[in-house]
Amino acid sequence: MIEFLRLEDCIDSAYVKPKSIIYLQNGIEKQWDIIDAHDSVAILLYHEELDSFVFVKQFRPSVYLKNRDGYTYELCAGLVDKQKSLKEIAYEEILEETGYDVPLEKIDKITSFYTAVGFTGASQTLYFVTINSSMKASEGGGIDNESIEVIYIKKDNVMEFMFNEKIVKTSGLMFSLMWYFKNKN
Repeated sequence: MIEFLRLEDCIDSAYVKPKSIIYLQNGIEKQWDIIDAHDSVAILLYHEELDSFVFVKQFRPSVYLKNRDGYTYELCAGLVDKQKSLKEIAYEEILEETGYDVPLEKIDKITSFYTAVGFTGASQTLYFVTINSSMKASEGGGIDNESIEVIYIKKDNVMEFMFNEKIVKTSGLMFSLMWYFKNKN
């Protein structure tokens, strides 16, 4: 259960740094406020035996401020905030969030793109992995104080899920599913 307490100014954060960029464009000085944020990885997981996609459901405070529910359906994902390869970070996130222990060579890169270009311009690298029950090592759910629910959506039901506007989903999740149906289905 979530109970709203208060909204405060962010004074110091390990994850985001508000800044203003001053630049010249066509000889005119301009200013734009930005957030310096970490890049990330995200992984589309397809469970072959269950014929289902595996997503994570978690509370996002910024979404809560907009709709008072705050729960989003997302790809398994994580910040690039350690000295490891992107694929190694993707591996760790899959294990931590969903409980699947996937060999590195099974993690296939789809593409990279920029997110939230109006204020962060952070890069996200997107991967695809086919998983099965033999890879299940734990229940997942995240680490430390994370509260992540592992969600399975049948491939036959995923189009309805995608276009249900009452379910909050990320653009990366939507893009990855479109990629899947164009390239893997």
